Amino acid sequence: MSTISRRKVLITGGAGFIGSHTADELEKRGYKIRILDNLNPKTHFNGWPAWVRPSWEKIKGDVRSRATMVRALKGVDYVIHLAAMMDLMPVYSQFMDTNVTSTALIYELIAEKKLPIKKVIVASSQFVYGEGRGRCKIHGVVNCEMRREENLKRGKWQPVCPSCGKEVVSLKLVETHQDPANQYSISKYAQEMIALKLGRLNNIPSVAMRYSIVHGPRQSLKDAYSGALRIFTLQMLLGRTPSIYEDGGQLRDYVSVYDVARANALVLEDERADYENFNVGGGKGITVLNLAKMIAAEVGWKEKLTANGEYRVGDIRDAVSDISKLQSLGWKVQMTEGEVVKEYISGVREQKLDKDYAKEAEEQMKKAGVIRRSGVK
Repeated sequence: MSTISRRKVLITGGAGFIGSHTADELEKRGYKIRILDNLNPKTHFNGWPAWVRPSWEKIKGDVRSRATMVRALKGVDYVIHLAAMMDLMPVYSQFMDTNVTSTALIYELIAEKKLPIKKVIVASSQFVYGEGRGRCKIHGVVNCEMRREENLKRGKWQPVCPSCGKEVVSLKLVETHQDPANQYSISKYAQEMIALKLGRLNNIPSVAMRYSIVHGPRQSLKDAYSGALRIFTLQMLLGRTPSIYEDGGQLRDYVSVYDVARANALVLEDERADYENFNVGGGKGITVLNLAKMIAAEVGWKEKLTANGEYRVGDIRDAVSDISKLQSLGWKVQMTEGEVVKEYISGVREQKLDKDYAKEAEEQMKKAGVIRRSGVK
């Protein structure tokens, strides 16, 4: 038996979307798998999902629980911390408690108990960039401020130069920049800082992965915020017009969950990744409207697709990551968005839905004031 085959990985959120695919990838490479998940009903249906393999050691529990994490960390060589709260609901303390506290606890326990953990990988997000950088015709490259509410109400969607107020052309997102602008992204950047700074302080090799929008099978049908692929697919299959916010021209960077799982495995095994952050994305922008058209073609939707003029508070306009840093380690995108869409829709068609989860999530966000209407359509 090889040395690697005896090594054990703890994956928090391991029953979930990215976690379970990462477990699959690592098990293929000879690792033993332990997963920790609270099986939150906001994401999961009843009990452990069918894709959780009998060979995986399972722990049901909360990543904020000291007793649970002491048990989960015992006897493992690596940690991939994916468990997180994600949406845009205005429950700020819950974001910090779930995402930040859990990450700090992992490093606290490793240091306190002198656990021989070889590496920790933490899930960050593309949204730590906020509106990112843009190119102004007058002032060149600028850091874009969060879009103002008064502009969104008037249907002025594009970010503007902070110096002259003129619209800018968005640039690709690079790891040397960050400007988190909402509760979710602030918590994610705090996780990065804990991992990279406290990891360095305690000689615990650590990596932060800034995922773009991840698509693929096993994506939760119940999630209240993430996933235009999920939302549009559910809406169209149920005969409802898809909710295309703003003017549909927002650029997004979509990446296959299979490619993400391979990226997680790569940085786990490559020492060059230690104490670094990496963008993990598809490398090219697709407008939200064009994604909706791809889905419509696959499900046979015949009605015209148009934006509804609504917008989400705290959302950003364009988000396309530069993936050259991760590519320098040998990683590359292997699955196209078209292939992802096809596989995902096929999987959704096979599931029996007990309610309209997309509509329920939309109503929750409207009630909380997250979704608002502009003066245009």
